[in-house]
Amino acid sequence: MGHIKWIFVLYSLGAILSMALVGIAIALRNIPLIFVFLILLFVIMGFGFKTKKKMRDAGLL
Repeated sequence: MGHIKWIFVLYSLGAILSMALVGIAIALRNIPLIFVFLILLFVIMGFGFKTKKKMRDAGLL
């Protein structure tokens, strides 16, 4: 097993939190918040994939 890449742990926790907030927004029936948290989820996951590609290209993964 290699070392833990803490940046990916943070991205994962951010995505999980965003998914939970989408669920809360659905429960509150607040359409604008649903879209805000979905966009936040896509942004966080996009940064995660972008960081992974950058690290893979640099040979750090």
